[in-house]
Amino acid sequence: MSRIVLLHATPVAMQPIHAAFAAHWPEAETVNLLDDGLTIDRAREADLSQGMIDRFVGFGMYGKQIGADGILVTCSAFGPAIDVLASRAGVPVLKPNEAMFQAAIAQGSKIGMLATFGPSVSTMTDEFDAYVREAGVQASLRTIIVADAIDLLRKGDVESHNRLVAERAPELSDCDAIMLAHFSTSRAAEAVRQKVSVPVLTAPDAAVAQMRALVEGQAHER
Repeated sequence: MSRIVLLHATPVAMQPIHAAFAAHWPEAETVNLLDDGLTIDRAREADLSQGMIDRFVGFGMYGKQIGADGILVTCSAFGPAIDVLASRAGVPVLKPNEAMFQAAIAQGSKIGMLATFGPSVSTMTDEFDAYVREAGVQASLRTIIVADAIDLLRKGDVESHNRLVAERAPELSDCDAIMLAHFSTSRAAEAVRQKVSVPVLTAPDAAVAQMRALVEGQAHER
């Protein structure tokens, strides 16, 4: 049985990824590590500081110490720190949105994104641009930050969160695909799909499929 350590920086990311594992890889043993102080402190930084990077890498290396066969990060605001962790961990380390980016550019060159946590947008945009360059394609990203939605979700008001996210979706209806930026935002997928006719992509399902392929592929190489 493969042990997949999930690194969470907010509790609201946990349910969507658990549902994705149940649907797509129920045999995996998932272990949850949560430091919700990471999100609180990240929101106070305009740019990801070296201290925050070191803290995140230490968090992830604990996952390696407890026997991770793969590490999946569920928060999208720590891209450069995830890169450092991946270089040190010795097991597959997956950013939250890599697989979703791949699915998005397969739909076309004009991609929209609905985000609810502002500090993650700059790192996600950098990651998207880097992914596009590596893929050798032309694609642009337009992002809308939905104010107040994540605060409502943290308070348990899922319905209002989903409604606020969906209300902004028509502004991206001219895109080839719309990505829901965070694992937590995936709850709004059906509400968003009712507002637009373009494909609406979420991160958790794609991430689980990619992590499974990475871990099982590594096991076959041994």
